[in-house]
Amino acid sequence: MRMVIQRVNHATVTVDGQQIGRIGRGLLVFLGVADTDNKEMVDKYVKKLAGLRIFEDAEGKTNLSIADVGGEVLVVSQFTLYADCKKGNRPSFTKAGSPEFANELYEYFKEKCAETFGKVESGSFGADMKVDLENDGPFTVLWDSEWW
Repeated sequence: MRMVIQRVNHATVTVDGQQIGRIGRGLLVFLGVADTDNKEMVDKYVKKLAGLRIFEDAEGKTNLSIADVGGEVLVVSQFTLYADCKKGNRPSFTKAGSPEFANELYEYFKEKCAETFGKVESGSFGADMKVDLENDGPFTVLWDSEWW
């Protein structure tokens, strides 16, 4: 599982000209799934995400979690996080999870986020999405299950 987590002031996701997800201050999570991932990993990552202290306190230190600031969450599937460019100039995506399996874990991830954060906005799995965001900081965190 790979995630790019961005602290944002606001973000939206649009499909076919229709806005399907929108958040104010919070976290934009791009999620890539591999066939070796599982629900236990999702549980672990969502718990870790809930405690991630990347929001600034009154002294300007990153001591606050998303719950502390009343932030929102937008989750967008992104299989291209598994792009492999080792050979040639055209990326290979063979390490990305099969669409059926990846969608299952993406839906589970959204479900766990909704249980944890209350409400979660999301993109549309497999769709051509346009994501608009204002990164706050910028503050971007990269998580990869191969590192944990």
